[in-house]
Amino acid sequence: MSAVQRHAVVAGAGIGGLTAALALHRHGWRVTVCERAAGPTAVGAGIVLAPNALRAFDTIGFDITRTAGRAVPAAMGLRRPDGRRLSRADTAASAARFGGPPLALHRSALADALAAALPTTAIRYGVAVTSVDDADGSPVVRTDAGDLDGADLVIAADGIHSPLRRQYFPEHPGLHHSGETAWRTVLPAAASLTGTATAETWGRGERFGVVPLADGRTYLYATAVVPAGRRPADVRAELLRRYGTWHDPIPALLDRIDPAAVLQHDLYDLAAPLPRFHHGRLAWLGDAAHAMTPNLGQGGCQAVEDAAVLGHLLAGAGPTEVPAALAAYSAARCARTDAIRVRSRRAGRVAALSHPLAVAVRDLAVRATPARVTGRAMAALFDGFALPDGMDTVPTGVGARW
Repeated sequence: MSAVQRHAVVAGAGIGGLTAALALHRHGWRVTVCERAAGPTAVGAGIVLAPNALRAFDTIGFDITRTAGRAVPAAMGLRRPDGRRLSRADTAASAARFGGPPLALHRSALADALAAALPTTAIRYGVAVTSVDDADGSPVVRTDAGDLDGADLVIAADGIHSPLRRQYFPEHPGLHHSGETAWRTVLPAAASLTGTATAETWGRGERFGVVPLADGRTYLYATAVVPAGRRPADVRAELLRRYGTWHDPIPALLDRIDPAAVLQHDLYDLAAPLPRFHHGRLAWLGDAAHAMTPNLGQGGCQAVEDAAVLGHLLAGAGPTEVPAALAAYSAARCARTDAIRVRSRRAGRVAALSHPLAVAVRDLAVRATPARVTGRAMAALFDGFALPDGMDTVPTGVGARW
């Protein structure tokens, strides 16, 4: 490897971008993270780090539990609006099966912990990456604050509407609307209810979820089949109309929300997979590479996996070896992430059913599904992460074909 320090520019300071920057930094890279936002923000919602994401963090030596603690719910359940239980998963049993329990925390807490592990000068806020030229040779990163030259690597972690994805894949069909919208908010610890359990409730074309966070706050989310772009004039009234008669503690939690702190986003995923996650010295990760609906809780987790694999493959790569390492990254990540994207879309269609007969059949099927079947399905997600052996594992001709 060259004695000259390698330089990576990361577009986007979300969870995936920050994790990639940290992985590279710990392998001796100099990193510059360009983030369009003016600074760190506490706005956001919760994230559940599944065992696969926590194992990926382990590979780069990052222990979020030092910051967030290890608080996890005793059980997770699925219910009907009247409170009748459809399924229940014991956290202790899951932890024994997959090597550890999931961890629920606020996204801003995770982002702050990742940023704190980077050099203080690594993140440039208020700088949006608009394009990358000459990704095959010597990339020039165009930003609204001027150009950045001399990068050995550029990572496009620029989100679901990725400008860099549009630049390099102009024929890609883009995003696909799931038919649903989502509301999300986090209740402060003082407004949270003691003893609230992690649970999701399925109605007819509507869902409501409750996730206690490690710091004592409570993450709430709700989805409904709603045309894209529709926004209620009064979000509290809308949520009460839809979910206010559902089982406890949902009405009490809705009484405690701050309408100004409720986020609403229509749910999209990629309409089709990208043919690859790299182009020369440019790589895509997270939502920019494989945007997926949140139905499996794997969007952020897969971004963390991406970052860990990138860091691993680029650890010993000199500047001339970067394109081959990125081809190895595509080979390692494309199939897994697209399988999860498709699986998440299908899960969302089942959860969003609204016809009474279809809902009745769905609920019966969920109740009748043996725990061992559910366990096998979770194993494909939680046990599916592994670091590839290295660049020598790239199939012959992959780099040339892509």
